[in-house]
Amino acid sequence: MRLAQVLTLLLFIRLTLVHGASSNAKHYIVYMGEHSHPNSESVISANHEMLASVTGSLEVAKEAALHHYSKSFRGFSAMLTPEQAKRVAESDGVVSVFESRTSKIHTTRTWNFLGIDSIQQYKQLQMDSSSNVIVGVIDSGIWPESESFSDQGFGPVPDKFKGECVTGEQFALSNCNRKIIGARYYFKGFEAEYGSLESQGGTFFRSARDSDGHGTHTASTVAGSVVANVSLLGMAGGTARGGAPSARLAIYKACWFGLCSDADVLLAMDDAISDGADILSLSLGPDPPQSIYFEDAISIGSFHAFQKGILVSCSAGNSFFPGTASNVAPWILTVAASSVDRIFKSNIYLGNSRILKGFSLNPLKMETSYGLIAGSAAAAKGVPPSNASFCKNNTLDATLIKGKIVVCTIETLTDNRREKSIFIRQGGGVGMILIDPLAKDIGFQFVVPGTVIGQEEAVLLQKYMETEKNPVAKIYPTITVLNTKPAPAVAGFSSMGPNIVTPEIIKPDITGPGLNILAAWSPVAIEASAERSVNYNIVSGTSMSCPHISAVAAIIKSIKPSWSPAAIKSAIMTTATALDNTKHLIGRQPFGNETTPFDYGSGHINPTAALEPGLIYDLDSTDIINFLCSIGASPAQLKNLTGQLTYCQNPPIPSYNLNYPSIGVSNMNGSLSVYRTVTYYGKDPTVYYAYVDHPVGVKVKVTPSKLCFTKTGEKMSFKVDFIPYMNSSGSFVFGALTWSNGIHKVRSPIGLNVLSV
Repeated sequence: MRLAQVLTLLLFIRLTLVHGASSNAKHYIVYMGEHSHPNSESVISANHEMLASVTGSLEVAKEAALHHYSKSFRGFSAMLTPEQAKRVAESDGVVSVFESRTSKIHTTRTWNFLGIDSIQQYKQLQMDSSSNVIVGVIDSGIWPESESFSDQGFGPVPDKFKGECVTGEQFALSNCNRKIIGARYYFKGFEAEYGSLESQGGTFFRSARDSDGHGTHTASTVAGSVVANVSLLGMAGGTARGGAPSARLAIYKACWFGLCSDADVLLAMDDAISDGADILSLSLGPDPPQSIYFEDAISIGSFHAFQKGILVSCSAGNSFFPGTASNVAPWILTVAASSVDRIFKSNIYLGNSRILKGFSLNPLKMETSYGLIAGSAAAAKGVPPSNASFCKNNTLDATLIKGKIVVCTIETLTDNRREKSIFIRQGGGVGMILIDPLAKDIGFQFVVPGTVIGQEEAVLLQKYMETEKNPVAKIYPTITVLNTKPAPAVAGFSSMGPNIVTPEIIKPDITGPGLNILAAWSPVAIEASAERSVNYNIVSGTSMSCPHISAVAAIIKSIKPSWSPAAIKSAIMTTATALDNTKHLIGRQPFGNETTPFDYGSGHINPTAALEPGLIYDLDSTDIINFLCSIGASPAQLKNLTGQLTYCQNPPIPSYNLNYPSIGVSNMNGSLSVYRTVTYYGKDPTVYYAYVDHPVGVKVKVTPSKLCFTKTGEKMSFKVDFIPYMNSSGSFVFGALTWSNGIHKVRSPIGLNVLSV
């Protein structure tokens, strides 16, 4: 065992002795907002004094403290009993005290599909190789040897970057370069909550090196260098690159084994803000339900990033259902996931010459046909057939499945689909057909030839197996099919609104490619690639869509360096499209269900249009403070948050009047008016006209209905009157407001919950 690991283990044992004796000690985050201390040492000293007041001594306080947040804001994390946490919460200057939760990682063709190549082609916007845009990626680390992180052609590291290349296990200073300009890692929070890294039983590196693959994948999606002739074992072949290949990467490893301690994530955000990142990309978030903003680590960190002019892009989550979207604060850009115009077919050839459509990432070739058997017909002794149909551990009779293709079904949405193929292989099975109507579009990888079919194909398969005495089949290797329609569609797993914290802020904000995305991978992360070591892998999730949006934000930042996070966010949202490539409203997989802004936000990202949005809905820290007033923040809380005495207007400005690029009203009793201000970014005088897509049961009037701009930077305000004539029976009705000058279309979705007329 390495010396560093031994020392960490000793520290963990010591912490256990100090706190574990009191078995009810838990890991809490104490958040204290802005601070006026001269340096980090002063903050840490003050934190220890505060802790000592509840632990009884300075020595015990120092033992209890795990992390200190001292750069961009003040706070600490510590092992405390609930009673101690309550006493700390009553101290002057404390905004919130909450238990550190666990966030989870929200796990080529895309940039062509998004038309990003046309930016150079039509706008001559060549991103310089000396680009100074820095994207901070908080995730599971990076595999620095990947060709995607080559720094060939890059200039020196920007002077504004104040970060470090922290060395560790199999990670040397030489692993940073002019592309990967910084790397840090955080594990104290994880170990306080789950035990030592060594005790987890998986491959890991106590450094910024990635053993999960997830961090490498997200980092290369944002800013990977251009690499020709890349594929996953022949699938999805082409040139791999990030959306902003000349952006720099600062890596913050806060996730281990797919789990990310809030306390570690918050320290990573504190460092990233101080280091000089321009964009932060976080493909992770808490399980639903979402906590209130100042009892949620990502919301807190991103609040301070926003105040420092840093845009934070986060995944919305993979929780399928309404009201499950995470990372929903209005100062975060919240990203849903959708498909691209490419599918991966792995079809089934039946003994009666019929071909069934299957989908998977299957590089394995079957030389001949094999007998078919349903899992339910191969139940192990004492196992009900219905249980055996799910092909879980110890449910199948090896003598019955040996040498056969096993047909399995899904028990729950969260089933481990890859694992089923492992159990079939263990029993001597040679292939798997998985009936999974809800996830048939997702490219799974299996350890035996395997494919996924939907309900229609399942009916045909079962009919064949019932009528044929000796049913046989052959599973074909995957072929990549391009230019498919309709695309995009919202991925079935993508979390949905409404925003359960403040429903007036429509979430998610935007959708982007998150289904079957090829990007760089860690070759030691073989679980997700069916035990095959690969340098590039195809995976799905809002984790994959988030870095696509982060990349577009980085491009905008490189071209419009003075733009605020809100301006960049507005440009991305108002230029998005709600239509697919058949010119119909974007549907939702797997059945093409009708969608609303609670599925896709403002729509699917259009990078080219986002560079020249025409009008911007901008907002700053003052607007955010007014928003916080509207949801009940007190002067004392605001003082702690901002470091300044702040009084709310009386009455407060309604939260629906935050100058957001979408318009939401969650409790509408009769008519009301909503106000917005737009800033013009264009060269010549122009006139924008208002066009309204009316929500069902509501008349909409925009005043003025035309905006005349004479110069760039000019601001104009307008009022939107909503006059309901029918209540919406407890659910939202949707519409849109579009401003257009004949060249630019600046579109804002509208969501209204009409309680009474």
